[in-house]
Amino acid sequence: MKNIALLWFSFLVLLSCKKDNSGLPEFHYDYYPLEEGTFVVYEAMEIAHDIQALVARDTSRYYLKTVIGEKIIDNSGHEAHKFFRYVKDSLADAWTLQDVWTTRRHEQRIELVDENVRLVKLVFPPNKTKLWDVNAYNTTERLMARYNPDLIHTPRTISNFVLDSTIHVDEQDFFSLVDHRRKYEVYAKNIGLVYKMYKDNAISNFDTLQIRLGREIHYKMIDFGVE
Repeated sequence: MKNIALLWFSFLVLLSCKKDNSGLPEFHYDYYPLEEGTFVVYEAMEIAHDIQALVARDTSRYYLKTVIGEKIIDNSGHEAHKFFRYVKDSLADAWTLQDVWTTRRHEQRIELVDENVRLVKLVFPPNKTKLWDVNAYNTTERLMARYNPDLIHTPRTISNFVLDSTIHVDEQDFFSLVDHRRKYEVYAKNIGLVYKMYKDNAISNFDTLQIRLGREIHYKMIDFGVE
């Protein structure tokens, strides 16, 4: 009987440990993979608006490829990765290196240094209470981001890819008599950024189609993998 009681006690202890382990927080770092060679290819479109210019709406379309590079020590003294950006005009063209930025995961946040401007792109774990300043580590005015509470760990289809789990980051949604600013990004597990929409336009009379001056950027993922 003592042996049976001892075995039963041991079983309860093991069961308790398993429950405790399962309760550990999951940070979901795989929404921004940092394995060297991880790449994403996008269809990209940029639009420059200026009603006083010769071309009031100047649209450029191209392809963008981002690649996670080797580890380095960045200018803040922390370990980071090179972040390569390649462009080309058509799928038949060869890639041309456009920029070498840096990126890192530090203290449960993702930072991307874009042309020497450090941006906080994500904070972990993703949940409906998270709120952070994208520009916390640069001199630009504050830009508060949050996860869309209805679009956390949700499936989505982009470019015929069925993505099991995505998060939607709202960076700005402002609309007034003379301004329309809408900025958000979508990230997928084991891929990274899969969609980006950026609009910063001066408009007339609350009409988003009457754009006087501004800029738009749109990225849509069309391929991904590890080189």
